[in-house]
This record gives sequence, C-alpha cells and structure tokens, in this order.
Amino acid sequence: MTVEPTIRLETDHGPEDRRRAGGRSKWVRLRRQGRAGYLRFRRRLPRLIRSDEIWLVVLAGIVGIGAGLIVAAMIGVSRILHLLLFATYSGDVSGAAYIDPVRIVCVPIVGGMLMGLAGLILSRRRRTAIVDPVEANALHGGRLSIKDSLVLIGQTLISNGFGASVGLEAGYTQGGAALASGLARILQIRRADMRTLVGCGAAGAIAAAFNAPLTGAFYAFELIIASYTIGALAPVVVASIAAVTVTHLLTTPLSFDIGFAGAFSASDYVLVVVIGIAAAVLGILIMGGVAFVESLFRASRIPHWLRPAIGGAMVGGMGLITPTVLSSGHSALHVGLDATFPPLILLMMICLKSLASAVSIGSGFRGGLFFASLFLGAMLGKLVAWVWVVAFGLQTPPLIIAVIGMSALATAVLGGPLTMSFLALETTGSLPLTIAVLTASVVSSITVRRLFGYSFTTWRFHLRGEAIRSAADIGWIRELSVGRMMRRDVRTVPSDLALSEFRRKFPLGSSQRVVLIDEAGRYAGIVLVAHAHGPEIDVETVAELALNPKDVLLPQMNIRQAASLFEASKSEELAVVDDRATLKVLGLLTEQYALRRYNAELNSRSRDTATV
Repeated sequence: MTVEPTIRLETDHGPEDRRRAGGRSKWVRLRRQGRAGYLRFRRRLPRLIRSDEIWLVVLAGIVGIGAGLIVAAMIGVSRILHLLLFATYSGDVSGAAYIDPVRIVCVPIVGGMLMGLAGLILSRRRRTAIVDPVEANALHGGRLSIKDSLVLIGQTLISNGFGASVGLEAGYTQGGAALASGLARILQIRRADMRTLVGCGAAGAIAAAFNAPLTGAFYAFELIIASYTIGALAPVVVASIAAVTVTHLLTTPLSFDIGFAGAFSASDYVLVVVIGIAAAVLGILIMGGVAFVESLFRASRIPHWLRPAIGGAMVGGMGLITPTVLSSGHSALHVGLDATFPPLILLMMICLKSLASAVSIGSGFRGGLFFASLFLGAMLGKLVAWVWVVAFGLQTPPLIIAVIGMSALATAVLGGPLTMSFLALETTGSLPLTIAVLTASVVSSITVRRLFGYSFTTWRFHLRGEAIRSAADIGWIRELSVGRMMRRDVRTVPSDLALSEFRRKFPLGSSQRVVLIDEAGRYAGIVLVAHAHGPEIDVETVAELALNPKDVLLPQMNIRQAASLFEASKSEELAVVDDRATLKVLGLLTEQYALRRYNAELNSRSRDTATV
C-alpha cells in the first residue's frame, strides 16, 4: 500500500496562524470601514453645515479651543523669553522695576539680528507678503497659509520676546484664524462659512488674550468678518467662550479689572469728545510715523537684513530712559493706571512709546499695536485729565479718564468702536462708563476717517497698493475677471478687407460682430455686421467702420474695471487682448453678459450672507 505524502503550503502554519491571520484581516476590514465612514462624513459635512447651523457652532467651539491653546502657548513663551533675556519676573518687561542696562541695549539688537536673518532666508523662498486674517477674508475667501502663519507667529514671538515695542495680538489672531482656515479647507466647507470660521479663530484669540469674550466676538464682527448676522453670532460667541475657558485652565490671562460706580454729567461729555479727538490725532501720528520710518529706511539703502538690528538699537536706547517702551506695554499699563505721574513724565512716555512702536514696525519687527495703543491711550487720557483739572476742574477720577483715552486710541488704530466699548464694559462692569467710551470711540473713529481715511490694519494694505478698507468680501469681484468671462470663439478678418468681400463672408444673421486685425496681427477695432450691411454705407474697406480701435480689455481686469471701461467707451462690446503692447486678440466681452454675471454673483453672495 502506497501512502501519499501530505503536502503543506508554506503559508499554512496551523490553526494558531490561521486565527492570527483572520484577526489581522478583521482589523484591516475595520480600518477600511472606518476610513470609508470618515470619508462619507467628510463629504456630507459641508451639506450638514449648510442645512443645520449647529455643526458650524461645533466647529467654532473646536476652533475656539485651538485659539485658546495658541494664546496660552504664546503667552508662556513670551514670559520665558522675558525671564531669560531680561531677568524679569513680571511677565512683561515693560513694567519691570529694574532691568540691567546692558540687557536693555543688547537684547533688542540681538532680536533685530535674528529678525534680519529670518527675513533674509524668507526673502529667498517667497515673493509675496504673508496674508493676515483681514486680507484673507477680504480677498481670498478666508484662505490662510498654515506655514506662513507659523512663520509670522515665530517672528512675533522673537520681536516681543526680545523687547521690540510690539504686541503679540498679531500672532494671536493669525494663529487662531489660520487654524480655522485650515480646518475649513480640510472639510471643504463653503466660502461664507470659511470666512465666519476665520472670524471665530480671531475672536477666540482676542477673547483669550484679554479675558473678554464679548470683546473678542465684536473684534471679529467689526474687523475680521466686517458684518454682523444672527447666524454668525452663535459660532463667534461660542469660539470666544471656549478660548477664554481654555486659557483660564492653562495660564493667567493678561487682563485688568477696574471698578467704577459713578456717573457722567453732561459737561463731562465735552471732555469725552476732546479725548476722542486727541486720541484720533495721536493715532494718525503713530500710523504716519510707521510709514515715515519705513520710507527713511528705504531711502537710506541699508540692507533689509540689517534694518531690524538698527531698529533694535534705537529701541534699546529709548529703553534706557524708560523700560515702558519695551515689548507690548501690558505690564506698563497695569503700573501706569494705578500710578500718578507728573505731566512731563506722561508726555515723555507718550512720545517715546509712540516713537519706539514706529521704529520697531518700520524697521522690520513683527507684531501689532493693540497693546501699545492701550498704554498710549491711557497715558494720553491721564495727560488730558491733568490739563482739564487745571483749566476747568474735574470730578471724575483720572483713572476713568485714562480708560476712556485707552479705548479711544485703540479705536483710532484698530477701527473697532464696539470692540473697545465691550472691553470697557467687561473690564469695569459700568454702563455709564461704557457709554462714555462708546462716545469717545465713535468720535475718534469719525475723526480718523475724515482726516486720514484708514485704520492701522487697512493703512498697511494701502502702503502695499491694496485698496482694502475693511474685511468685507471683495475677493469674488477680483476672481470674476475678464479672462474668465470672455468668449474665445472670436471671428477675425484683416482690417484691409473690402466691404463687398466682408458682406459676402458675413451675411446678415451669420454673426453680430467681427474683430479686425492689422497686417501684424494686432487688434484694429470691431465691426458690427448689421452696420456693415446698412444701405447708406459706402466705404472701400471695413477698417473705416471699425469701432473702439483704442479701447481694449485685459484678461486680468476684474468686473468693476471692465464696467468702468464699458461706460467710458460708450460701447456694448470690447475686445480682450493679451497686453497693450502686442494687442493680440484673446476674446470678446459684451457689457450685457458682464453685468449679468456680476448680478448673478452678487445675488449668490447675498444668499450666502443671509444664511450665515
């Protein structure tokens, strides 16, 4: 009897191995099912957000938590840098009682050298400026670069940590907004919701920075979203509250509490108006000073990488006179609100801090003027109060006048009257003081708009050539370009074509218009077919019938520029050329079609805004 040998495959190692293989395959199936479920949820989420606003609120809460973590981390890093570099334990170097003079001079210079080195490296890798939340919401539908935002946060920490006269709020808002924008892009939600989430990120950052949820919320409405809607209220407020809660758990927020139970008389409001005007003038001088310092550095032809070090040396020199010029000025504000300074000291601190802020930003340091404007406004309020006491007498405590000046100057720089009014309300809990702050802030805002026309945020865009007055969404107007709207199937003929030949090639009804080109292939005008067939027309060539030979559109023009050119040329159709030098015909655009597209897009944006 012959026994057949048992053949066993190499992959078959017994029941135990088969059981393990079955377990692995089950795990693989679970992973695939989980990934498929995640992808289905991700595809459905944009529709869920649009149909049920609770999902947007949930995302806003997540963004607020992230913004709070960013603020807490930046506060911690800043305090560590001040402790290591300036040997101060106050959390912010500007309020320190004593700092080694050598550190005051050398640390800002070293920080400037680091900023110059970073700028030199970045200039070789990128050609465009970093987009901030206001510009992102105005031009790019809320899209922000995570990588660029991390760079800006790092530069802001270096600038503030090494003593430059700038605040951290630019890094706060950039980080919160970039987190929101990145999450929105991953989930592929619509443009209007992305803009709202970017506002939620900025709101959470400011709320966490000042321990003031309403302040953060209205910062987003006034400066980042540039509109207020009922649909956006819940997400923005939830993001602010979540950010404040997280920051409370991780660190001590940079906040201040001022009690006031008094009232303002009618005569006190004269002083309030005066403070608003004075704050507006100082704000204009600060913003103009930044531009002036930048122009001086450009005219000096000092290399870009060396400018921050020179600016740091100048700030360090001013720091030898008073350390209040260093860093954001938050600790100096705490000290200055409670202290009593002679008027000359107040004037000196205002001048030095304003100059230090202008030099810091103008020389290339990164940061904001929010905290600096609060300190400067408080000192301005105390100075105006002293003058008012001498001239007319004053019943209201100078500390309260300082709060009004603080809010008015911050409004002049930032352009957010309601933001500063809610900061006063959350800081003092006094409704009469909040009304006075709102009055001064409105006066300051109107004065700045009448005399200067910009806040510091939009002024920086103006210096770069961007015509942005707020974060209102105008990016879709730029995206609706002539190149996207034009017709490319354009019929062309030589400009020296005989009229009879033209009529033979283009009988009535065959086409509405034909573009003429010269012997070099350049645009030479437009001929209307109906006009060329008119019984009164008696010309040799169609060149004599050419319309608008000089008026052309370029593909990069937006709808507003095209509409203006249609109106100026009194024409219903214009040719699109590559540029004004070669005049190569690319297409044709009619006024009727352009306006129809514009109205369709405008209605679409209006519907999106109405549902937010």
